[in-house]
Amino acid sequence: MKRAVLIALPLLALTATGAQAQDHSGHVMPGAAPAEDTVPAAEDAPAAPPPAVPADHAADAYYDPAQMAQARKMLAYEGGGMPNSMLMIDRLEWRPGPGGDGYNWEIEGWTGGDIDRLAIKSKGEGDFTGKAEKIELQAGWFHVLDPWFNLRIGVRQDLQPQPRRTHAVLAIEGLAPYWFETEGELFLSQKGEVTARGEVSYDQMITQRIVLQPRVEVNLSAQDMPQLETGAGLTSLELGLRLRYEFVREFAPYVGVNWERKLGKTARYASAEGESPGGLRFVTGVRFWF
Repeated sequence: MKRAVLIALPLLALTATGAQAQDHSGHVMPGAAPAEDTVPAAEDAPAAPPPAVPADHAADAYYDPAQMAQARKMLAYEGGGMPNSMLMIDRLEWRPGPGGDGYNWEIEGWTGGDIDRLAIKSKGEGDFTGKAEKIELQAGWFHVLDPWFNLRIGVRQDLQPQPRRTHAVLAIEGLAPYWFETEGELFLSQKGEVTARGEVSYDQMITQRIVLQPRVEVNLSAQDMPQLETGAGLTSLELGLRLRYEFVREFAPYVGVNWERKLGKTARYASAEGESPGGLRFVTGVRFWF
């Protein structure tokens, strides 16, 4: 018994010594004041001002600064600052029908830079048996608002129907969420007549070359225009569905159907003239751009 006690006493002494040697710097004993933190908190540190934007160029120390300025200007030009242009024949189509074959076109183009451009546009339709029912020309200034939408301000000249009208144009166009191509146009004629037009289309990729495009167009008028056989309110509605095959992105023939209808008093004007207020037609045409 005495021998067991003599062996246990040294072991207890070693255990006590090891416990005292442990680091307790991270603990605060009861009643003891915590040590002051000598490192300032991040939120208490003063905010350093950002460095100044460099105004010099290292290459100017070795080469003629005038030549380097010209080189930088050329780099910015070739990297996206150069003017570009595009002409899109979005619809050039034939519309066969029992009352006579018809045609329709829609063309738009632009030239300029990434932010500001000169924009042109033309729309029209008619029957091969008579004169064109509608011929519209537009030109104006095109300005980018953000990565998705653009502002267009310009002038529109109607060559048909008669009597002719000249309009001021204010339009917003671009790519809406879920990849819908949208366009809204507001027109003010020299007679003080206010009209509007809205278009929405969507390109559904069936394959890498086959594209199905549904499209909706609505036209509105703020007042009656008896000379143009147009009533106030919603004047016409057009629904189209076209299936195109892109041999290349720049060239794509298509087939489809198109339904249009004059509405309200505008439809009554058409009926009084012995014209059909609308109907369904098959269409075939081509879409190309360069």
